[in-house]
Amino acid sequence: MSQAALPRGRPRQGAQIAFTALALVIAVGAYVLAGLGKRGQVPITLALYGSIFAVGFAAAALVIRRFAPGADPALFPTAAVLTGLGFATIFRLSGGLAAEQATWVAIGLGAFCITLVLVRDHRQLDAYTYTIGLIGIVLLLLPIVPGIGRTINGARLWVKVGPIGFQPSEIGKVLIVVFLASYLNQKRELLRVATGGVGRLRLPPAKHLMPVLLAWGASLAVLFIQRDLGASLLYFGIFVVMLWVATGRLAYLLLGLLLFALGAGFGYAAFDHVQLRVDVWLHALDPAKVFDVGYGQLAQAQFGMATGGLVGMGLGQGSPGLIPFAPTDFIFAAIGEELGMLGTVGVLLLYVVLVGKGLQAALACPDGFGRLLATGLAAAVALQTFVIVGGVTRVIPLTGVTLPFVSYGGSSLVSNFVLLALLVRVSAGPAPVRPKGGG
Repeated sequence: MSQAALPRGRPRQGAQIAFTALALVIAVGAYVLAGLGKRGQVPITLALYGSIFAVGFAAAALVIRRFAPGADPALFPTAAVLTGLGFATIFRLSGGLAAEQATWVAIGLGAFCITLVLVRDHRQLDAYTYTIGLIGIVLLLLPIVPGIGRTINGARLWVKVGPIGFQPSEIGKVLIVVFLASYLNQKRELLRVATGGVGRLRLPPAKHLMPVLLAWGASLAVLFIQRDLGASLLYFGIFVVMLWVATGRLAYLLLGLLLFALGAGFGYAAFDHVQLRVDVWLHALDPAKVFDVGYGQLAQAQFGMATGGLVGMGLGQGSPGLIPFAPTDFIFAAIGEELGMLGTVGVLLLYVVLVGKGLQAALACPDGFGRLLATGLAAAVALQTFVIVGGVTRVIPLTGVTLPFVSYGGSSLVSNFVLLALLVRVSAGPAPVRPKGGG
């Protein structure tokens, strides 16, 4: 690290420690309030879970201080607050799930630290473009392998090997973003060339449009084989955003929207579960259907958020357990019932900070790969948050994705901490090299 960079690093490190301490106070405080509201007493597991958060947050802060001293000081603490709030809500819903989530929080924080230690310079990843892409695709398609793939709640997303079950597509999502950043950085000049089109819509030669069509086909394959509308939308959306940023051509964004509309129409016409999702979206509060399977989930979520009103019932004071799948798909509705509109707006603002800081890191990065990597990672968080929050609030049809850092689920939590570590690395630049000798 140059001498000019040192003055900036020191105040950032101080802010990093202060923000992390504040995140710890909020996380543990929310957990205590949930226990008081639920049982009228401080949770007996306070020492255990409080220690997990305290040790984990402190370890992450120390690793950032040592290996990424120039990192944006708000990135990790923002994700830490979301993680703590999610844990408090899960504890309020189910003590058993909270015990599992605490384990995954510890593993996720460990993955965050390991990623920062191993990836000393984000440009290391640029040397393994196709290897990373191949691993990402394999993980994405792993659930369709007979014998290990599992279908849960209508979507074939899970892999189970012995007693261990996980969603490989979650970490595959991060690897695919890395692959796209490297590939698009290499091919951006070719993709910028426009030799034809329709009217003012100028497009490059057909052979350079193949990545767009392949990404579109892959998203349809996910929808067809795995029956997962949310993942299909997420992957294609990330690709289109990164392609648009890489080339600066509005034509790609418009073409992506057109292909998305065609894919959505095809999915609606071909798959019963997509038709059901749309029907639930349109008629969730229909008195004749409100207690039917599927309709009842979204209806209870709407009732819960309406009950919360402006300031909520208070942590532990509402009845979010009436909402089906509250710890996973509908945790945003559970937060809305107990923390009200102010609480949900606060959660959304935390995501705005996280995504905004990621895009800020992209703008400040001097190399094209780093800029695309940070943009893709930030877009992944933004799109996933929009898809699930939009579904719960009936802005769009509901899809089965998790709320990053908040929802119950080990695969999602660990992969999001890896994603966060890569964002921290891009914002910090290469890790400083300390001389072995004195002086």
